[in-house]
Amino acid sequence: MSTYEDNVFLNVPFDKKYKRLLNALVFAVHDCGFVARSALEIEDSGQARVEKILNVIAECKFGIHDISRAGIDRTTGLPRFNMPLELGFFLGAKRFGSGRDHEKRCLVLDRERFRYRDFCSDISGQDIRSHGDQPRQVIRATRDWLSSHRAGVLMPGGKAIFDRYERFRAQLPAQARDVNLEPRELTFGDYTHLVVGWLSKTPW
Repeated sequence: MSTYEDNVFLNVPFDKKYKRLLNALVFAVHDCGFVARSALEIEDSGQARVEKILNVIAECKFGIHDISRAGIDRTTGLPRFNMPLELGFFLGAKRFGSGRDHEKRCLVLDRERFRYRDFCSDISGQDIRSHGDQPRQVIRATRDWLSSHRAGVLMPGGKAIFDRYERFRAQLPAQARDVNLEPRELTFGDYTHLVVGWLSKTPW
């Protein structure tokens, strides 16, 4: 059972192109000893999406917010601002919430470290890291940030975690089929379950 102190809210794009970064991010969070949380974990057609998001935020001390997809959508010609909006929810909970909400901490990810200045300059002062759309960089940024919130714990470095992730990725198709799952059709819950199972059997 996860706790508030371990939960990490993932505010990231859910499109197919981002999937490889999301998979790396989920793995890194769990390999660092935390628990990845997302609105994707909740399947309830009767609950408004914003309510799902707010409920998950309420249960998480930490939040990782990737704003790399904030920009003009090629199909609609309109800007995409879901991730900055959810970052706003998280910062609002930290500022206006009560009790443990004031302890919330967040990491902001983007393709380029200072790109945010062109469309969301108000987040200046937050912890912003770049990943260049590379899983290796996502893992390193996540590890380095989370390690600063585990006093007295020396975590393996980003390269070591990425190497483990590559091993996991190679074994994932067989692991999924062993439990009657199609590797290309894994839900967020399926994937997270497989990550946790692999890590429990593959200690450092």
